[in-house]
Amino acid sequence: MLRHALGKTFRFLGYTVQYGCIAHCAFEYLGGIVVCSGPSMEPTIQNCDVVFSESLSRHFYCIRKGDIVIVKSPNDPRSNICKRVIGLEGDKVCTSNPSDFLKSHSYVPKGHVWLEGDNLRNSTDSRCYGPVPYGLIRGRICLKIWPLNDFGFLRASPNGHRFLDD
Repeated sequence: MLRHALGKTFRFLGYTVQYGCIAHCAFEYLGGIVVCSGPSMEPTIQNCDVVFSESLSRHFYCIRKGDIVIVKSPNDPRSNICKRVIGLEGDKVCTSNPSDFLKSHSYVPKGHVWLEGDNLRNSTDSRCYGPVPYGLIRGRICLKIWPLNDFGFLRASPNGHRFLDD
């Protein structure tokens, strides 16, 4: 009787570990569902929108300018942020705020990206903390799931004029 109970317990633990490993690999390498909060990506992504974030792009270095990514926050490693890629390594980017009279520019260093929120007036992004290491990217948002009336692929940046092609 005890042997039978122990066998069932170990079998259950074995399946739990197996399914846990499969779930971990799926979320780490394929993607997952993310609930976005905060106003920094408005109007593209509203507070409490649900999106699908795929992780394959970051593993194959396929992140491009204009992509919206989920990134470990450079200010707080326990939280994630959602921002748009404005510049890749070697790109010239505008580092000043839109309201600044004099514009300043800089180049994105090797192994980094420049991130900004679509809501430039209400976003803490690379203009505050500088270029972000590529290794902090967790995934690329490719689809808005909720609300259903806004279901589909994400629209282009309302700040496309900030992308420089020098």
